[in-house]
Amino acid sequence: MTEDADDTISEHEWQAHRRHRNLFRAVYRRTHPRLRRSDITVTDEHMVKRAVKAAALGNAMEWFDFGIYSYLAVTIGNVFFPSGTETTRLLSSFATFAIAFLVRPLGGMFFGPLGDRIGRRTVLATTMIMMALGTFCIGLIPSHASIGNWSPALLVFFRLVQGFSTGGEYGGAATFMAEYAPDRRRGFFCSFLELGTLAGYVAAATLVTVMTTWLGSPTMNAWGWRVPFLVAGPLGLIGVYLRLKLDETPAYLKLEAQHTAPVSFEQGNPDAPPREEFRRIFAEHWRALLLCFALVAAYNITDYMLLSYMPTYLTATLGYPETHGLIILLVMMVLLMIVITFVGRLNDRVGRKPLLMAGMAGFFVLSLPAFLLLRQGSIAAVAAGMLLLGLPLVCLLGTMSAALPALFPTDTRYGGLAIGYNLATSLFGGTTPLVITGLISATGTDLMPAYYAMAAAGVGMTAVYFMKETAQQPLDGSPPAVATEAEAEALISSRFPASPY
Repeated sequence: MTEDADDTISEHEWQAHRRHRNLFRAVYRRTHPRLRRSDITVTDEHMVKRAVKAAALGNAMEWFDFGIYSYLAVTIGNVFFPSGTETTRLLSSFATFAIAFLVRPLGGMFFGPLGDRIGRRTVLATTMIMMALGTFCIGLIPSHASIGNWSPALLVFFRLVQGFSTGGEYGGAATFMAEYAPDRRRGFFCSFLELGTLAGYVAAATLVTVMTTWLGSPTMNAWGWRVPFLVAGPLGLIGVYLRLKLDETPAYLKLEAQHTAPVSFEQGNPDAPPREEFRRIFAEHWRALLLCFALVAAYNITDYMLLSYMPTYLTATLGYPETHGLIILLVMMVLLMIVITFVGRLNDRVGRKPLLMAGMAGFFVLSLPAFLLLRQGSIAAVAAGMLLLGLPLVCLLGTMSAALPALFPTDTRYGGLAIGYNLATSLFGGTTPLVITGLISATGTDLMPAYYAMAAAGVGMTAVYFMKETAQQPLDGSPPAVATEAEAEALISSRFPASPY
């Protein structure tokens, strides 16, 4: 009797143990979802490098085109807007520069959702063709002296072509790089996008400086200004060739394989109309759009102020020789190119937010001392002032291209980033030279660029405070991406450790 009772108790205990074990396993699996090998993308380093090269070259091409216009602003004002005072010609030149940015949001709204719908590669090749064609055609426009007002009208038209195509460039290139790169090295690889930005500016500044020094202002006004624009044609063909040789990004291919339409308003509906795609971005991701807008606005004001407007400021406002500011800016940009990938590695280690906050805070604190140094006139003072502005800028340049794509999920990443980026760039990026020139003219103080940068940095610091840290994390809506099979196995082990049962 006692033995039977002991057996009955043991059976009850065993049943209770099994129920407890099964309940524990169910809870454990919900809180520790199993990560399968098929869920992880092991990147091909050779393909990653090819993708980085193609995207960076396109970005270099974009900023080569815009850099040429910025550095030839005074010459373009003389060629296309010969009437009026020097300030009026300069304002007209910068107004035409800003016109391209007014249509960038339209380009972003068109090309961004299209890139989510048909793929990143095709759209990026299309934007490069349009950008190269628009720039090349500017170099063919007859001067105002030859065809009168048709000359500035054609300039405005081709600037609109440039602006519309550029609306799909940065968002697509940043998305392309971010989706190809492994999670732990995304900051490093994405920093090459802004390395391309600097390379484009350096190439433009070098070409303009050499030609201005060699030919002189009269010859540059006559025909020399055309040469930098005409160079864009063959460069664009090279970029298109490189981009078309690439496959789609692993994240986008994985999304297609899961039979989830990237742009459908309702999951599984690939025929959702474009207006639903557009509405979905604003309805479901408005917080990310707002954050992207604030970050890009602050970043672009400081970026365009230093890399686009500064040569004109030193020449037209402070009265330095035309090549004086260009040479100093050229040296500073080369230094930034040397350190920018180190900043990319650093934000992979310490995070995106600390580097972005350092950059924004640096502009808030250092802008006024930097512009006070620029006013001193000596080469040493000007170089020191430019360096003070370059240090915080490189923190932003080396980090922003990895931080922005992580704000949006894969199915709306291209569209969301293109729209948010280009709205901010249109309102606060391309208008920076025009706004600063107007503020200096209205107030009579040449310190307005410093105050404008400080205001932008204040907005930027607020935006960085509210963003999430995304370093070493998979992109939202994308599978984890690692560099080797060993990393994949380690990730599986870390995500699903052995159960105590």
